[in-house]
Amino acid sequence: MKRYLTAFFLSMSAIVLIVGLRIDFQWNGIISWGLSFIFLLFAAYYTKYIPNDKKRNDT
Repeated sequence: MKRYLTAFFLSMSAIVLIVGLRIDFQWNGIISWGLSFIFLLFAAYYTKYIPNDKKRNDT
């Protein structure tokens, strides 16, 4: 389940930017970019749970 969180947080970052920048409130740009940055940090953290399909040769 954790391996799908990277894609989830990347898509949430894009959705926050698209929706947040279309709404015209005071301080909205700072809030939407801040949330997107936090989502990107979480996405980068959860990349370690993506399985590596390369087979290692232990010899």
